[in-house]
Amino acid sequence: MPQHFEPSKGGNTVQVLQVEQTVQWMDKTNTKIQENKEYLTTLDQAIGDGDHGINISRGFQEVMNKVSGQAYEHVADVMKDVAMTLMSKVGGAAGPLYGTAFLKLSMTFKGQDVDYALFSQGIEDALNGVKQRGKSDTGEKTLVDVWSAVSERLKQEEKFDGSVLEETARTAMENTKDTLATKGRAAYLKERSIGHLDPGSVSSFYLFEAFAEVINEGE
Repeated sequence: MPQHFEPSKGGNTVQVLQVEQTVQWMDKTNTKIQENKEYLTTLDQAIGDGDHGINISRGFQEVMNKVSGQAYEHVADVMKDVAMTLMSKVGGAAGPLYGTAFLKLSMTFKGQDVDYALFSQGIEDALNGVKQRGKSDTGEKTLVDVWSAVSERLKQEEKFDGSVLEETARTAMENTKDTLATKGRAAYLKERSIGHLDPGSVSSFYLFEAFAEVINEGE
């Protein structure tokens, strides 16, 4: 049977991520990315191929077309559909990287209730998957910078805290502006890449900002 869609709480704190909250997470992410599609495109025109906004907005719209109205049993099932959709619908580097992240989440979450500890483990596994797929590491001005910062902060906390996650992701995103790119198209610009935000880090910020909002609403 599909999960009942009431948030699971202990006191005022969300204890277990529910299917409905996961779909809301994707919906909020899609809204943020659609609203900022042109901004993401502008960022990518400065240091990349100029297609990140177009590609990622198309991908997350397709994600919502896929997951809306579905009766999922587990959070992992949502993550798997998100992964498969992004891999098939998003061009450029973003599709494989985001797709890998959500595929790792689905594998870590498979058949289980997603409590804080499991979510933290899932983000770490997703980060490692993205690193391996992109042959990248922290500090190279890629989306890894945001995922890595969030993963490390999750390990330091003991419960879901939307404000902490949002602040962590925002700071990591903003820090990419002063980082020298050493991966991807931006690396060809060398010192000229400094002074520009990394587009993948910005879209990753929207993802975690959306998650933070879902957590805050569930408290």
